[in-house]
Amino acid sequence: MFGLGTIALRGLLAFTIVMAMLAARDAGAAETSASPIAIRFAFDRPIDSSMAPFFVAMKDGRFSAEHLTVSFTSAAGSPEGLARVAKGDSDLALVDINELIRFRDNSDAAPIKAVFVLFNRAPYAIVARKSRGIHQPSDIEGRTVGVADSDLSIRLWPALAQQNGINTSHVKFHKMSAAVREPILSAGQVDAVAGFSYLSAVNLRDRGVPAGDLAVLRYADYGCEAYGFAVVVNPAFAAGKPDAVKGFVRALVAGINATVKEPTRAVDEAVSRMDSGDRDLELERLRTVLADNVLTDEVRRDGLGGVDAARLERSIDQIAQDFKFRKRPAASDIFDAQFLPPVEDRLIN
Repeated sequence: MFGLGTIALRGLLAFTIVMAMLAARDAGAAETSASPIAIRFAFDRPIDSSMAPFFVAMKDGRFSAEHLTVSFTSAAGSPEGLARVAKGDSDLALVDINELIRFRDNSDAAPIKAVFVLFNRAPYAIVARKSRGIHQPSDIEGRTVGVADSDLSIRLWPALAQQNGINTSHVKFHKMSAAVREPILSAGQVDAVAGFSYLSAVNLRDRGVPAGDLAVLRYADYGCEAYGFAVVVNPAFAAGKPDAVKGFVRALVAGINATVKEPTRAVDEAVSRMDSGDRDLELERLRTVLADNVLTDEVRRDGLGGVDAARLERSIDQIAQDFKFRKRPAASDIFDAQFLPPVEDRLIN
């Protein structure tokens, strides 16, 4: 009798083990076959080669390796990109972080935060012709500067002028469409234009203006503390799917590293998504962005994507010289570092 009981017990134990193994296998299979998380991502402007890291990350399977499916759309400027994220029409977006700072001043604004900074230095610049006597910011006095509608760089002009002793009352601004900004400067109808260095300067060289005749006065070289384009996330999406946000950031870091290693391959990915992109022009643009805005000394030291809180606070103070905050946001209201990989995983290889 004892022998029969022992046999039955052993049989029951074996059965239990087998069932547990089957359950574990089925759970693993269910996890493996689970649908990837969809992310709707918005760029704040038409595609150019500065966005190549996103497309390289997709091409290399970095998003799919994080169990993400990412779709890309474009908005008509950072305010629209932020509005899409606030409404939940986009889960993440690439916008100018300085526009996010202004956006957060609205008491009714969704508490959107940046989770990754792509441009460690803002691309704001005054681009001029040296042949017209402009070599440094102080030479702008008494001149006419072309400014495109909704240009973001001009909003930090007061801080730049103050830091460089420029009398703003002696500078005339000529409003224009962004489409004619470079043609008007190359034709000599204005003395300089305000814009993004990797756009205006590269476009002017493409129009035949000699590189040696261009004065590219980057705000960052003259005391501007601002960061540039950053990835922002819808607060509800971040709270509900934090691992998806972390996975997106990891994939983007890999995309940036691949872009740095193979810029020619990266630019092909960007140009293939543009309506009428010139490969050589976009390659020059990408190399300019990497050198001037992405691979800075701060990034080489501290890794991609993060911010220095003290510097971000100073940049908010500079924005306040032209923007009257009702309630000035703090750096912690603007940037959330919890989604970043460890520093050692964000260093440029």
